[in-house]
Amino acid sequence: MKSEMKVAVMTGIGKIDYVTRPVPVPTADEVLVKLEYVGICGSDMHYYEEGRIGDYVVEPPFVLGHEPGGVVTAVGENVKSLKIGDKVALEPGKTCGKCRFCKEGKYNLCNDVIFFATPPVDGVFQEYVAHPADLCFKLPENMSTLEGALIEPLAVGFHAASQGEAHIGQKAVVFGSGCIGLVSMMALKAFGVSEVYVVDVIDKRLEKAMELGADGTFNSRDQDILAWASEVTGGEGFDLAIETSGQEIAANQGIQILRKGSNIVMVGYGKTGMSNLMMSLALDKELTFKTVFRYRNLYPVAIEAVRKGKVNLKGIVTNIFEFDDVQNAMDRSVKEKNEIVKSVIKIS
Repeated sequence: MKSEMKVAVMTGIGKIDYVTRPVPVPTADEVLVKLEYVGICGSDMHYYEEGRIGDYVVEPPFVLGHEPGGVVTAVGENVKSLKIGDKVALEPGKTCGKCRFCKEGKYNLCNDVIFFATPPVDGVFQEYVAHPADLCFKLPENMSTLEGALIEPLAVGFHAASQGEAHIGQKAVVFGSGCIGLVSMMALKAFGVSEVYVVDVIDKRLEKAMELGADGTFNSRDQDILAWASEVTGGEGFDLAIETSGQEIAANQGIQILRKGSNIVMVGYGKTGMSNLMMSLALDKELTFKTVFRYRNLYPVAIEAVRKGKVNLKGIVTNIFEFDDVQNAMDRSVKEKNEIVKSVIKIS
């Protein structure tokens, strides 16, 4: 086995260099994973482009990437659930297991979480990583490690659907058709929601939504969304809205086109905040606002949905870049947001 590995390091705003580091040694409860694919997330692009997200500030050198899939190459002495050669998807957050949130099963709210690529914790744009075995989920034979890398964003979509209490018989609308919007749409379909529509201002992304199973789309740039929603829902309004774009205008459109008593799930992080929401209308409609922070207890559910063919994860990938090309991958992902829906780094 190799003793050293290549690591792509963010050395400044918009700058990636490569260094060599020792291959980590797994502890008794860990496995060593040879990474094959790592997705580029919107948070990676924020850190790369701006050096921060809210209170999380990058202090270079820093390693991006928190959506990994790979193959187990070594196991700690206490590990019984995995063996060398197993394909795995890695859940990127290690929590304390002792706090109230962890004990209640809401471990995504743990204050002491150690999460890949969340400053100051390095991510996994690298060849190997040692990770707790109970956070490495074995993939079935009919799934690839590329799909394994995409389980992380899919889990966000499943959490959004769960928070929204999605169920059969509903008509739902998703605002935003980037990666998280698309996985939210597919999660809603997997939950049995009868009709799912996607709203965006970029036609190419809306075409991708239709390709992946949306029942309809709407470009809200220059058209009347109220008239469209009334036509689609027979004047009743949508039963559920999931907002993934982070845009205040989209959130307000959601408030406007929901029927009374519905849920709206806020997922997207915007640059400008949500200080001017139509709260009077939301109150009149008695809408329930739900929010999403990552996910919890959903990797097995997401993997099973892909295994059964209910979710086409590979379909969201528009660009695959080689590991030697991370700088270009990040530059293009940031600059070509209208063209690139989801980029993935092929590590090996």
